[in-house]
Amino acid sequence: MIDAQYSRPSILRSRAILAGSVVLLAMFCSASRAGTLTDVQSLVDAGHFNAAEAKIAGTLAQASPSLRNALAFERERMRRMRLDFSLTAEQAQARLRRQIPDLSSAEFAAWDAAGLLEHLVIDGQTFYFNRAPSNLFRLSEAALERRSSTTPAWTDGPNETANAHHREVRDQVLKTGKHSAAPRRVRVTYSLTVNPDAVPAGETLRAWLPFPRTRPGHQQDLHLIQSMPAKHDIAPESAMQRTVYLERRAEARKPTMFSITYELTVFGQYHPIDPANVRPLSGSPAPALALQLVERPPHIVFTPAMRKFSREVVGTETNPYRVAQKLFAAVDRIPWAGAREYSTISNISDYTLHAGHGDCGQQTLLLMTLLRLNGIPARWQSGWVYADDGYDNMHDWAQLYLPPYGWVPMDVTFGLLKSGDPQIDSFYLGGLDAYRIAFNDDFSQPFVPAKQHARSDTVDSQRGEVEWRGGNLYFDQWDYKFEAQVLTVPQEIG
Repeated sequence: MIDAQYSRPSILRSRAILAGSVVLLAMFCSASRAGTLTDVQSLVDAGHFNAAEAKIAGTLAQASPSLRNALAFERERMRRMRLDFSLTAEQAQARLRRQIPDLSSAEFAAWDAAGLLEHLVIDGQTFYFNRAPSNLFRLSEAALERRSSTTPAWTDGPNETANAHHREVRDQVLKTGKHSAAPRRVRVTYSLTVNPDAVPAGETLRAWLPFPRTRPGHQQDLHLIQSMPAKHDIAPESAMQRTVYLERRAEARKPTMFSITYELTVFGQYHPIDPANVRPLSGSPAPALALQLVERPPHIVFTPAMRKFSREVVGTETNPYRVAQKLFAAVDRIPWAGAREYSTISNISDYTLHAGHGDCGQQTLLLMTLLRLNGIPARWQSGWVYADDGYDNMHDWAQLYLPPYGWVPMDVTFGLLKSGDPQIDSFYLGGLDAYRIAFNDDFSQPFVPAKQHARSDTVDSQRGEVEWRGGNLYFDQWDYKFEAQVLTVPQEIG
């Protein structure tokens, strides 16, 4: 006779209990791993580097491979933060005195207390962001007035001010009824040069240089003319952060250079939007569109502070375009300032909301978060801007979706222009100039071929990336150069 405790129903119940226990244990371990990483990230964000290092060291031996990688990056993030925040108070004041010779300690302290000099307390010692002294003149009129130098405090790009090109794009669109106009043919040479002896001689360096995707009506007729070295691998059009991949062996005491030259035609864009025609999304959006409506941690999160800010800005407005106008203007009012490296920031949109300033990518991610929070799809674009006179700069912008117009561009950093013509003033909420190349149609996307080590920029892809079998090479180990020549537009295109 079989003992009742070993009967089939009892065995099945025991197995079910055991299986449930395994599931609960797995869930507990997963939650524990997530909690450990979150704890470390919070310590790093707060500048408690010693405590973060102690927790990392105490966890690594028992950590899963994925958690080990994540914790290793937190160590690297602390190293990168120390590079960004390297100035003592005395050094920050010394830099400011180059432009305000009679700066007093009391003035410095007042600007610091007002949050105008970005700093981080690392294990009890205050360090200032390397660009805090120059950023001060963008954030404080009083500091700008105290500046003694006769040279400009900064130089904006030519298309950040209303000009004939904006009117050229607008007028051609209104005349032809097409949304693309005023094209420019451009030749670009982009180079990345690794410092001598950054890696041992004979080691293979692997480089990814940013490269455009073809986008009809925006950028097309793309041709790679040459690369150095000649052997290359172009990522497919489907790569949302597209690159040209190159390899080269390092030589002793010599820099290692990679470069590409290509041509393409870039169009300006303009959408004359009538708010009365704009309607909210109806029904269930298509999956591709639905992805541009939701949170995307870590940089697009609908935090309580984000919701509060949105309510204060939007009020009772329900028209999607009017909502977008309000949010665009609100983010445009946030001053531009040079940014710390994106890979050091755990939540960029939240950081920008509280920092009181932001660069183009930070402002763009904040606006994208606010738009999605209000049911308006938004997606990322970034690349490089340039001009006929040789000006160039990295830049980030975005697109928003407005039925029945579909996807339209927006650039909140160039923001609202001041021309007196309402169509030109709002040009960058529905329009773009023809002096920019988009390398990326999304952020934080994988490369083809895949990168083996953590990227220098975990969000954007504008300067390129380089690594060797021993690890990633950070921005302090190489330099880059973008050169654009605006050519004559072919007759059949123009």
